[in-house]
Amino acid sequence: MSMAATLTAVRIPTFHQRHLKQHFTAPSSSSLRLLNLAKMEGSEISEQVVGEDLGAKKKVFVAGATGSTGKRIVEQLLAKGFAVKAGVRDIDKAKTTLSSANPSLQIVKADVTEGSDKLAEAIGDDSEAVVCATGFRPGWDLLAPWKVDNFGTVNLVEACRKRNVNRFILISSILVNGAAMGQLLNPAYIFLNVFGLTLVAKLQAEKYIRKSGINYTIIRPGGLRNDPPTGNVVMEPEDTLYEGSISRDLVAEVAVEALAYPEAFYKVVEIVSRPDAPKRPYHDLFGSIRQQ
Repeated sequence: MSMAATLTAVRIPTFHQRHLKQHFTAPSSSSLRLLNLAKMEGSEISEQVVGEDLGAKKKVFVAGATGSTGKRIVEQLLAKGFAVKAGVRDIDKAKTTLSSANPSLQIVKADVTEGSDKLAEAIGDDSEAVVCATGFRPGWDLLAPWKVDNFGTVNLVEACRKRNVNRFILISSILVNGAAMGQLLNPAYIFLNVFGLTLVAKLQAEKYIRKSGINYTIIRPGGLRNDPPTGNVVMEPEDTLYEGSISRDLVAEVAVEALAYPEAFYKVVEIVSRPDAPKRPYHDLFGSIRQQ
């Protein structure tokens, strides 16, 4: 059984706004509106809308762009009108996996295990947000989760700092804090940690992000499914969900929508899908979660 499917198969019973550097909105085909929120002296916030038809698309760097979830994030960003810089380990593979003919897509070499300097070079000066959809491949190297899901994510955050990129979206997992949730005996928690304490590695990376000062949204999906979405998104605060599943397409959708709403800033959200869940707008879903 794959790690992604484990959470699906195992069922256990059941501010103040920080300095907001940018309201990241997807551009339309005819215009681009940049909403900059700058915190002024006292409690005043100034709102500046910068013109129409600026002639440039907002560019998002996606790490792990050829992965099962990363690929979907790239596709949905392009469909929303973003320019995308796809960070991949194997460029030749990426050209066959991604829509390389799309002029809004740029494929670049990027390995999160090779340090922040190389990642900063890949991110470049033109990326305005970074989405981390990386994940190690299960194998005999028990350090792999730490190389990718912990140190690799830290490298990516440091690369953002070097490039002054202040918007960071991480795809993590429910149950990363299973020990504190009283889920040590949850079979999914046990299984996912067999491969080098994967969930522990992810949790440590999350803690680093939250202390870094970067404007983050950490998305913790349930068991990942490759089939088309069924049901609607259920979004809960951190350390709430310990079972359930969700289509990778919906995970990608949540990641892309997190770029559009300030309600997603500085938050950790957990998501699954349920057929009986009501459909709610994303500003409402993100707005229901308390800011960290």
